[in-house]
Amino acid sequence: MREVFIVSLGSFFGGGLRFMVSKGMGLLIATPFPAGTFIVNILGCLLIGFFSGLPQANGTFWGLQPQTRLLLTTGLCGGFTTFSTFMKESNFLAGHHPWTLAAYIMLSLALGFIAVWGGQRLAQVVG
Repeated sequence: MREVFIVSLGSFFGGGLRFMVSKGMGLLIATPFPAGTFIVNILGCLLIGFFSGLPQANGTFWGLQPQTRLLLTTGLCGGFTTFSTFMKESNFLAGHHPWTLAAYIMLSLALGFIAVWGGQRLAQVVG
């Protein structure tokens, strides 16, 4: 039960952050490209790469306890990022903006992968 609470707490804050970032991007950028979800997902990939790349607790400043890693990765990043919204927006773009759909999918996958990798490399440098 403790792990469920830890993940739920992280998800609560991650979902709130996702809502704020997505809404903020929607106010700043008026385009068919779903910039809010895109930014949230790429940033979430960078964060989960960073948090998962940090060393386990061993007395170092950045060493993470397993519960803290669970809170930050499964909880915060899981609540922050959104695959279901990505798919809903992709479905809309498929019927209205096929070239935007292609760019959205390709950029999301390529930059998401690069962001996870970059986050892990960054964690190795600072950890």
